[in-house]
Amino acid sequence: MNLDDKLDDVIARHERLARELARDNVGSEEYIRLSKEYAELAPLAAAIAEQRKVRHELHDLRAMMAESEADPEMRALAESEYRTLDAALPDLERKLQVLLTPTDPADAKNAILEVRAGTGGDEAALFAAELYRMYQRYAETHGWRFEPLSASEISIGGYKEAIASVAGRNVFSRLKFESGVHRVQRVPETESSGRIHTSAATVAVLAEAEEVDVRIDEKDLRIDTYRSQGAGGQHVNTTDSAVRITHLPSRTVVTCQDEKSQHKNKAKAMKILRARLFELERTEREAALAAERKSKVGTGDRSQRIRTYNFPQGRVTDHRIGLTLHKLPQVLAGDLDELIDALMAEDQAARMAAP
Repeated sequence: MNLDDKLDDVIARHERLARELARDNVGSEEYIRLSKEYAELAPLAAAIAEQRKVRHELHDLRAMMAESEADPEMRALAESEYRTLDAALPDLERKLQVLLTPTDPADAKNAILEVRAGTGGDEAALFAAELYRMYQRYAETHGWRFEPLSASEISIGGYKEAIASVAGRNVFSRLKFESGVHRVQRVPETESSGRIHTSAATVAVLAEAEEVDVRIDEKDLRIDTYRSQGAGGQHVNTTDSAVRITHLPSRTVVTCQDEKSQHKNKAKAMKILRARLFELERTEREAALAAERKSKVGTGDRSQRIRTYNFPQGRVTDHRIGLTLHKLPQVLAGDLDELIDALMAEDQAARMAAP
């Protein structure tokens, strides 16, 4: 099937959906499904219509300019209009190519954000807390809902681990590039000699899965309850409200103890578990595609150092695309768009170049 045939199919499908929506019951599950597909196809259908309109007008203008008996003034007008449309056509073609490029099916989903201290002891835990707050501020600037799910603090205020749910428009499509090892270079407050230390924290961004995305059989779960503990190991609650869920087939373990209610802790733990299992499935699919598409970003390889935050020089460097910004305070305050936009553009280019 050539490109024109594919574009014809898109237009035909969009028109057929419009007819089906006009006669279906508003609010039904089928209506909602069709509405979603119609909305997803709308930008592509509009881009196809615009490109074809311009091509048709260029054809007519060429015919007008070729007429030997055409009025000179009309010919000059046609030539001027032809140059304008011809100059606009490449942008329309690129826009269409971008819309035709396969996207990650999980892009429209919300996300589970997990930040953990890596090498570096207390300094790594303090850095993990800074990253967590950075993403919280980034979520605020985009109008996303940021809901803490679980946290394991140390006595001086850092995080061994902190997990949150982030909900809103384009959440996963933008945050997924943050998965990986984040390295910090600075002089810790506890360092008396002024020596620069290097510490690290890992970030994992998982697409939030619905129950329909991941089927979990109750018999595959082992659920343990215990008394929750705070920083330093002291007991926070006097009841066994903390929950540990083990998914036996994958050996995935999730714990949650932030709520006083065992029921609420279990619900949060199940939310995290679904996201992790969904990520396992996505990783397997990505691995199958990796041989076909070599991309500098979007692989989700968390063993890879992706970014360095250098405090003495006030710079942030993303190693995947070689981008350095001398605006460390702004980045830690949640100004991540320049970094994320560059990563998304690189990923888009890789997808467009893929066979």
